[in-house]
Amino acid sequence: KDKINQTFVREFILLGLSGYPKLEIIFFALILVMYVVILIGNGVLIIASIFDSHLHTPMYFFLGNLSFLDICYTSSSVSSKLVSLISKKRNISFSGCAVQMFFGFAMGSTECLLLGMMAFDRYVAICNSLRYPIVMSKVVYILMTSISWLSGGINSIVQTSLAMQLPFCGNNIINHFLCEILAFLKLACADISLNILTLAVSNIAFLVLPLLVIIFSYMFILYTILRMNSATGRSKAFSTCTAHLTLVIIFYGTIFFMYAKPKSQDLLGKDNLQATEGLVSMFYGVVTPMLNPIIYSLRNKDVKAAKKYLLSRKAINQ
Repeated sequence: KDKINQTFVREFILLGLSGYPKLEIIFFALILVMYVVILIGNGVLIIASIFDSHLHTPMYFFLGNLSFLDICYTSSSVSSKLVSLISKKRNISFSGCAVQMFFGFAMGSTECLLLGMMAFDRYVAICNSLRYPIVMSKVVYILMTSISWLSGGINSIVQTSLAMQLPFCGNNIINHFLCEILAFLKLACADISLNILTLAVSNIAFLVLPLLVIIFSYMFILYTILRMNSATGRSKAFSTCTAHLTLVIIFYGTIFFMYAKPKSQDLLGKDNLQATEGLVSMFYGVVTPMLNPIIYSLRNKDVKAAKKYLLSRKAINQ
């Protein structure tokens, strides 16, 4: 009888910033510019890491994967965001919502693991430099990257399929830009304790554990750097780590704001909260992938040299 009373929701309405029409125009222009920068910046990093033999190292292999992941993630979410902002088309099909949620979760989970792997790579490079070629052999770093992608995908399949099996009793308005899992679960008219439990396990495995790896890796790195005798050695070690550390702080900072904020903030008033979450979601979904190649290019002599080399080679060929 309960099942008969439940209406099957065929599509969802994404509110986004519908209450702020002027902000929507600014958002559209900002996101479009950022998306172009993401495609160019990350594309250049991928090409450089493939074609320049100097960049055939574990660090740049991870970085190339991170750039590819950022392009996939933004392409899956930003395109629909841009369409909804310019056309005022707020509806998304049930299957479209599932695809968006899957990509968001898969890419986010994989990125957390990749950032953890990159921290471990820096730890081995600085703290065990003599054993680095053995510990971080080609087989090892390809395996580490494959595990990151596979685990992120499996985690996303579990979370998305559990969320999509929930019944919805007519309410189909998602107070977000995208089909974000927490906003989506709020609409279900059933017990979501299993979803919350699996999300908690997922957060420990994909957020907390990689973060612990990052913290401990950098504690050992800092200890090793401070014990170095040469100032040039210290500055070189610091410069290879600051880019990665900056990325980690931005990435984890926005995630923890979204998912670990106290419940009292929900009483701020819906409009304020909606605008704040919209901005944070944009920061997390667009700004981080845009900063990734910029930070690495600015901080890294190898990347700068690779770009010059590729450009000069292109000029010679022409």
